[in-house]
Amino acid sequence: MKRALVSVSDKTNLVSFVQNLVELGYEIISTGGTKKTLEEAGMNVIAIDEVTGFPEILEGRVKTLHPMVHGGLLAKRDDAHHQEQVTQNNIEYIDLVCVNLYPFAKTIQNPEATHEDKIENIDIGGPSMLRSAAKNFNDVTVVVDANDYDLIISEIREQGNTTLKTRQMLAGKVFNHTAAYDAMIANYFNEINEVEVPEKLTVTYDLKQTLRYGENPHQKAAFYQTLQQPSYSVVSSEQLHGKELSYNNISDANAALEILQEFEGAAAVAVKHMNPCGVGLGTTIEEAYAKAYEADPTSIFGGIVALNREVSKPLAEELHKIFLEIVIAPSFTEEALEVLKQKKNIRLLTTDMSQRLQPGQKLVSVKGGLLVQELDTVQVKKEDLECVTEVKPTEEDLEQLLFGFQVCKHVKSNAITLVKNDMTIGVGAGQMNRVGSAKIALEQAGALAQGAYLASDAFFPMSDTVELAAKYGIKAIIQPGGSIKDQDSIDACNKHGIAMVFTKVRHFKH
Repeated sequence: MKRALVSVSDKTNLVSFVQNLVELGYEIISTGGTKKTLEEAGMNVIAIDEVTGFPEILEGRVKTLHPMVHGGLLAKRDDAHHQEQVTQNNIEYIDLVCVNLYPFAKTIQNPEATHEDKIENIDIGGPSMLRSAAKNFNDVTVVVDANDYDLIISEIREQGNTTLKTRQMLAGKVFNHTAAYDAMIANYFNEINEVEVPEKLTVTYDLKQTLRYGENPHQKAAFYQTLQQPSYSVVSSEQLHGKELSYNNISDANAALEILQEFEGAAAVAVKHMNPCGVGLGTTIEEAYAKAYEADPTSIFGGIVALNREVSKPLAEELHKIFLEIVIAPSFTEEALEVLKQKKNIRLLTTDMSQRLQPGQKLVSVKGGLLVQELDTVQVKKEDLECVTEVKPTEEDLEQLLFGFQVCKHVKSNAITLVKNDMTIGVGAGQMNRVGSAKIALEQAGALAQGAYLASDAFFPMSDTVELAAKYGIKAIIQPGGSIKDQDSIDACNKHGIAMVFTKVRHFKH
């Protein structure tokens, strides 16, 4: 008779799975709460201490760590030497292992869990059994995911055993599972030990969805999520309507939310290809969107719109007038959904926008490596600014300058943004020199640049950007400062009567 060892913390579909195993001729070995659950369902279960001849000790910390268990898992069935040792030591084979691990992830997410609670939920015996069974997949079926129960039962019922291909697949899932489990534990200890740069970086993500393709149709892609899903994010959003998100949709929506979370008041952000094409602020979300649309009514077509207030029916009617890939907001009224759902493909997402500018890490892959840095959550305030020119900005000027700098922070470097009346009127992104970005932004703004405000993500290496800005009638400039030629730009501002403030903070975005 074959034997199965079953010990799980997640008991989803467990009883029916084990009942099927019993019907197929398996003896069941189990421990603790799993044993109790199976017995209450009317099944005969062999206690683990009957197998080991040794009682569970140390509050259950030691129960399966025994040669009678691991010998039964690791013995090669076709190896005469192994068979001889199994016989000599009265070890019985274990043919199937069904184990999932102590809920460490759930425990560390519980705000009421103590450090001791978390440590007690580090599983030792479970990973050991899984690894032993997975190593010997030639002879042992190992299952860690309840979604695989039906496949296992089907193959055993039809063929008398699982196929070697299935056992190898299940073994691979086990090693992925235990690696992720260990990574969570390692990261927890790094956090409590305040290790900012660990010698070994262990990260783990769960598959959220496979994607049709990546940036281009010939590239395969998938979307993964962290254990602790942050609010104000695409990964924690709920899709209410529309086609499945694409790789580019997710990238653009993430960029839009990163900009949007800069603002507490009603704000609307339109993004195209990872850069803002329009940002507007208003006393209402309808006013904010009108400004974001007016900022660049051409580029917003086919873009992503993010809004930090509920979408009303009047706003939905405005959004409905143009083709948009995604609208993301904290909520939509039922009337707004009725309007927007008239277009079957538009993606409508909601996400919690209550927590702005959360700290975290940004991971960027490079060939053969990974760059890790803190997220750029720095916000420059009025008191941080240094006016370096003869002309001094008014309070209203400072408000507009800070708005421009907040947007510029999220534009690909070299970056220049122009703002006026709480809306962007020109964006210059990703150029190889700063005056090139300024030309794009100023030409886009045209006559609107008269009396507008210019923001730069980094310092001016020379005065050419100021000279160009003066030709278009720019009123004030905000930039980090710090160039060895700062005085040239200051002198140019004084010559043209332009106010300029330094932030002493740069926002490169590569």
